[in-house]
Amino acid sequence: MAGPVWRCQRFDDLGVRGLYRALRLRAEVFVIEQRYLYLDPDGLDEHAWHLQGMGQGADGGEALLAYARLLPPEIGGTARIGRVITAPAARGGGLGRALMSQAVGECGRLWPGQPIELGAQAHLREFYGSFGFTPVSEVYDEDGIPHIDMRKEATP
Repeated sequence: MAGPVWRCQRFDDLGVRGLYRALRLRAEVFVIEQRYLYLDPDGLDEHAWHLQGMGQGADGGEALLAYARLLPPEIGGTARIGRVITAPAARGGGLGRALMSQAVGECGRLWPGQPIELGAQAHLREFYGSFGFTPVSEVYDEDGIPHIDMRKEATP
């Protein structure tokens, strides 16, 4: 299977199908798989860039295989990566690592010289650490799942 085609789009450029794919995958993973009950459409999507790894689905059509939401510094003071997801059917081949590399690169392109923050599920601390993120908080409970805030300092 070839690697995904990456798209990084503003909310208004996603289109109805793109938005549906993103919200469906986020619900499939966070709400159904992880039983993380929260209001996913939180009002930030329309301010974000949406990074999508597109590939061939099981039915032969185009499918969303990986996704991350990128928030600009004007929203929270620093660029922020969130809603990091690899589709269940696409796991195990390094796509999560490719997604994070792409997300960090897109943040650097969109907001050069800015630090990047994320709220990681605590068990993924080492994964995010491999991209230069370091903890900036203690572990805390977010809706029943241990999380930790992490930050990657700006590169000159």
